[in-house]
Amino acid sequence: MNSKSEEKTIRNNGSEQKTISNGNQKKFLFVSDESLSGDLAWQIKKEGNEVKVYIGDEGDRDVYDGFLDKVDDWKKFIDWADVIVFDDIGFGKIADNLRAQGKLVVGGSAYTDKLEEDREFGQVEMKKVGMLILPHWDFNDFDSAINFIKTNPGRYVFKPSGNTPSDQKGILFLGQEDDGKDLIEILEQNKKTWAKKIKRFQLQKMAVGVEVAVGAFFNGEDFIYPISVNFEHKKLFPGDIGPYTGEMGTLNYFSPPNEIFRNTLLKMKEDLSKSGYVGVIDINCIANAKGIYPLEFTCRFGYPTISIFMEGIINEWGDFFYKLTKKESVELKTKKGFQIGVIVVVPPFPFDDKKESFIYKDLSILFRKPNFEGVHLGDVKLVNDIWVVAGDSGYVLVVTGSGLTVEEARKQAYKRVKNVMLQNMYYRTDIGTRWLLGDSDKLQTWGYLY
Repeated sequence: MNSKSEEKTIRNNGSEQKTISNGNQKKFLFVSDESLSGDLAWQIKKEGNEVKVYIGDEGDRDVYDGFLDKVDDWKKFIDWADVIVFDDIGFGKIADNLRAQGKLVVGGSAYTDKLEEDREFGQVEMKKVGMLILPHWDFNDFDSAINFIKTNPGRYVFKPSGNTPSDQKGILFLGQEDDGKDLIEILEQNKKTWAKKIKRFQLQKMAVGVEVAVGAFFNGEDFIYPISVNFEHKKLFPGDIGPYTGEMGTLNYFSPPNEIFRNTLLKMKEDLSKSGYVGVIDINCIANAKGIYPLEFTCRFGYPTISIFMEGIINEWGDFFYKLTKKESVELKTKKGFQIGVIVVVPPFPFDDKKESFIYKDLSILFRKPNFEGVHLGDVKLVNDIWVVAGDSGYVLVVTGSGLTVEEARKQAYKRVKNVMLQNMYYRTDIGTRWLLGDSDKLQTWGYLY
């Protein structure tokens, strides 16, 4: 096999992209219940690797058509694959079994699935390793929770437990009244409807501060550096108004281990190693002058975080994941500064409405200039060299930008958004502004970023 690098060019929708092949191509099998990781799979394919994708959800079966080679039964390709990628929780036991058979797997473990799905278990594990957790109470019926708040007035956060489907991620409520009456009213009015969807949930004592997350890749034995520091924007409209969504955009930067990481995620190293977990793991926190309070684990790729990582990480992703699964210590090569990701959506997002999604399905996504830099796949397919809306979620694109400052990253990302022409598309215009309006000053004053 020729050891010299060979360069080939592939054409995609009018844009030429160079793919470097060094003769070390691998075969990647992506397994997904929903259409989540196609953007990553496409990037690995563009690097010269062979990629096959399985999507379980019937409504997402056309997503990535024209971009990726899809299969109906992923288990038939286990022996074909050099690396198997599970892109969500729920596959942990399968991943454990495949690793035990000697397969190279990126994705969950039974232990990390439970960390994310079972909020009570996640909090217990946090406390066990010495994290500072907020008081919380778990329930499986709404009347008990309502009586608890009446007996113990206060501000609480209502959070469903378990692997919540993407169309139900908005079922989250942050109490605003000190006596909890607003949350009592919400629970009273919605308990019959929610009881059909939510079997377990948690009330967590409200803490006011800066919401910040730290994440890192883990190779089965240790963390890979640098770490990610990121700030999510979950509500639909600018100014954090409206319903909760899975995510509308994120600000990210890469950093050496800092105080937040040392007081949260780093404490999980031993348990993650015991579980054999390989992939990225993230802890979302509330930080204030009193301390750093971890809220919840994300034991999988974050969306849109993985696309934003692609904006900031220079390593070839196929090579990186192969080495990660081999438990090699790989240094991430990252851009200096900040990365911004903006979610571009159409109706019915963030809701589940088959009639509305039918209106937008197969709608063309056009670009004012043939420049696809920073444009990442959401629920999209390629038809006659034209990008079109696929699936039924309305989650269409992730558009990213980077810069030495947050303002530079914002400017590049939103310039790229304006290059997109899509009827009735909407997106948040304020991704990253909280950093400029005080989050940075507060976190640095408290000493948490070093």
